[in-house]
Amino acid sequence: MPSIEHLKQWMHEHRKAVREDFFAFLRFKSISADPAFSKDLERCAEWLKNYLERHTKMVVELVPTEGAPLVYAEEMSAGKDAPTVLIYGHYDVQPVDPLELWDSDPFEPEERDGHIYARGAQDDKGQIFYAMIAMRAMRELGIGLSVNVKFCIEGEEESSSRGLSKSLPKLMKKLASDFLLVIDFGLFDKNTPAITLGARGIAAFAVILRGSKSDLHSGMHGGLAYNPNRALVEVLAQVWDANGRIQIEGFYEDIEKVDEKAFAFGYEEEAYCREFGVGRIGGERGKTMKERNGFCPTFEINGMSGGYTGRGFKTVIPALSLAKISCRLVPNQDPKKIGKALEKFFHERVAQGIVVEIKQLGGEKAFRSRPDSLLGKAVAEACREVCGKACKNIVSGGSIPIIAEMIEALGVEVIGMGYGLATDAIHAPNERFDFQRFEKGFLTVARALEMV
Repeated sequence: MPSIEHLKQWMHEHRKAVREDFFAFLRFKSISADPAFSKDLERCAEWLKNYLERHTKMVVELVPTEGAPLVYAEEMSAGKDAPTVLIYGHYDVQPVDPLELWDSDPFEPEERDGHIYARGAQDDKGQIFYAMIAMRAMRELGIGLSVNVKFCIEGEEESSSRGLSKSLPKLMKKLASDFLLVIDFGLFDKNTPAITLGARGIAAFAVILRGSKSDLHSGMHGGLAYNPNRALVEVLAQVWDANGRIQIEGFYEDIEKVDEKAFAFGYEEEAYCREFGVGRIGGERGKTMKERNGFCPTFEINGMSGGYTGRGFKTVIPALSLAKISCRLVPNQDPKKIGKALEKFFHERVAQGIVVEIKQLGGEKAFRSRPDSLLGKAVAEACREVCGKACKNIVSGGSIPIIAEMIEALGVEVIGMGYGLATDAIHAPNERFDFQRFEKGFLTVARALEMV
């Protein structure tokens, strides 16, 4: 039998145990954005270390960082002259708010209608776990590899990879490899596999506007004190022109022209609006859906607050107003330069007397790769074998903060893959993943590693 049939049979025999182990992984409240969950992150990392040691027999260690620990593992039996594949993923997850919109406990996985519901079910616990299971199955089946394999599983991808980024210069020798396989992406559509040849970068900010020493009574001070909520929306309203083009000076000047015709995109406007209940398409007018999502930078307001927003009513003019903003960036844009341009924009346009503070919360450049690398061809062929259809080449509109930095530091060829779908509700209530795609991911990783 070809090895794919051996792998399918192995999964058939071990499915119940794999499912139980996956559920155990999902139960860790590994939220990196909130310091209150730091111990949960540490416990999750320790669980991964023990699991890899017990089931894959890889050499595993927890690497301390300034933030969450890094789970590092290696299997180097192919020898020093063989190529090395570094597999990247993350064990941290997004916050679960708003909790009341979940149909079940986000950290008590539940299977309904063929989907497993839990925070991290797809992003990225489900995806990195099937790669771990691939290594376990190949060891138990005695499938030898002609490549060395390393894992780099971090705990702060959802928080701009701060710990890994600061530790990267000291980890160059440990992470040295020929290829970087990033398992945190998705399919072209539910029936068609894809390899991801790039992702947008990101720059994230907190913008704080202060108008007074403390909150003020809106009757006694109304008409006298300038409301920072008003000042904030006035500036934000000037970010885009009538055609949706961003008006921050210098925002577009460094963009590298890319031939987007070489890449596929999964949605037409009408189908996208229908599937996600979107009433109006954003972005810049005159651009295609593919250009807007993968090849144009964006400015998004991710959250706003100021004053009282709880039950009932409280008549105040708030002392300060806050906006959380993220810019998705395309090749050649520098997050720090974008930050300076945004700061200049706010200082020049805010109402006189309002104090502006801008905190850059993180940033990383976009990356691009090529499909004809040894790893690219192996992943594409493995996807075709597993799914019965040829791969599409895509770029991601999302961002994985550390990847561009790893490419530059390690000098590696990178390929992204994954079995996620846009309908999996990642970063939202009721995140989900199904075991059928989990199994396809498992088969793809195993077969790709055999083919490299």
